[in-house]
Amino acid sequence: MLRVDLRELTRAGAVATHGELQQGDPALEGTDIALREPVAIDGRLQSIGEGRFYWQGRLRTVVQGECRRCLTPVATPLNLEVGALFTEDPEAEDPDSYPVPPEATEIDVTPVIREELVLAPRYALCREDCRGLCPQCGKDLNAGPCDCVPATDARWQPLKGLKDKLRS
Repeated sequence: MLRVDLRELTRAGAVATHGELQQGDPALEGTDIALREPVAIDGRLQSIGEGRFYWQGRLRTVVQGECRRCLTPVATPLNLEVGALFTEDPEAEDPDSYPVPPEATEIDVTPVIREELVLAPRYALCREDCRGLCPQCGKDLNAGPCDCVPATDARWQPLKGLKDKLRS
């Protein structure tokens, strides 16, 4: 249940939210998020004043990505703590708040979940000592060295010439 009926919130003061988002969920449409596991969502929405509501929750999933050095497929676990303010005040100065129309009968926390998943860091490494790809030929250096001649930076050439003069 990722939508909370405001009448229930008024009676209870706080309402637990639990749910799951699958890979094909419309909330993830248009994102580059590739889920290996559904997103498990647990949280709590509470009223914090007239027309203001705070949702605190946790998102857990595993996303599929690529190693940022060698581009091999990598599964990355995500475990995110999330807090979001919902407000009926159209002039709220908090850019991180989510608007709630005054005539709303429910609050949907799905947009918060989508935003947190999109913004979550997903830089992954296949292993800490990943050597990456050769910048010249593209070979995976984890499989062994390539036959490329090391590139030299032209900016160092004057110093190389000076070094050769000092040796003579």
